[in-house]
Order: sequence, then C-alpha cells, then structure tokens
Amino acid sequence: MRIGLYPGTFDPITLGHIDIIRRASALVDKLVIGVAINRDKGPLFSLEERVAMIEAECAKLSEQTGTEIVAHPFENLLIDCARDVGAQIIVRGLRAVADFEYEFQMVGMNRALDSSVETVFLMAEARHQAIASKLVKEIARLDGDVSKFVTPLVASELRRQLAK
Repeated sequence: MRIGLYPGTFDPITLGHIDIIRRASALVDKLVIGVAINRDKGPLFSLEERVAMIEAECAKLSEQTGTEIVAHPFENLLIDCARDVGAQIIVRGLRAVADFEYEFQMVGMNRALDSSVETVFLMAEARHQAIASKLVKEIARLDGDVSKFVTPLVASELRRQLAK
C-alpha cells in the first residue's frame, strides 16, 4: 500500500490545500493529512477545529477519488511523523519560487534523516497559487469575501471564530 503524508498547519484549510489533496490522492492508496501542532504560529483555530474541517472536506474527496484520506495531528519532526504513519512519500504543495527555496532545504534535511522517504512537489493550479491561509484570515478579519479561497463550510467557521 502506497501511503502519502501531506503536512501543514491548515489554519484554515483552503481551496489550494484541497486542490493538492485531490491531486495527491491519485498518487497513493492512502493519504494522511498531517495537521501540525505548531504553538509558535498561534493558530486561529484549535487543533480539534482544524482536524474537523479537514475531515469534513476530505470525506467528500475520499468518496470521489476512492483514496482513503485521514487527518493525523503531529508535533514531532516531519520525518518521524512520516515513519509513524508508514508514509513512503511526503507531498508538498508549491505556489511560488519562494516556496521552492524553503522546500528544497527541507528535502535535504529530511533525506539526511531518512533517505527512504521521498518528497513529491505538486504545483498549485494557477487559480489557487495566490491563496495562503494567513491572507485568507486577514481578509476575513477585515470583513472581506473569502468565498473564492475557501469552501462554504470553512468560510462559515471563519465568521464564527472571528465573531468570538
């Protein structure tokens, strides 16, 4: 069984993330969405809320693609998470050249830690390349329309969270 790991903070999950998940599903039998517990980033959503949104959005994708897709919180090294879930592939989405430079360094470090785990880069579709969770949250905070960047469920969760 080919298992892939797509890690990120997903605060919140965007249409860009969903695009990468959909396309990565064609490459593996099981796709684990590694939800990073990154206290330094100070996420808007709790881990439980991020996992719930991912599970809701990925249930639809799993039905469509026939690939098992599961959310898996992690707080250890990415390569250790890959080992924990039995992943042979780490999937990374790229939006711009700046992403590549950072990811290039990460691949080198991960390969030094475990050369048996391969990293695969998927370019976001052109219409999703500008989407970043950080920018989506900023637009939502300023009462802007985020419907072009997230699903209706996530837009609703953003409104609910920011109303607190």
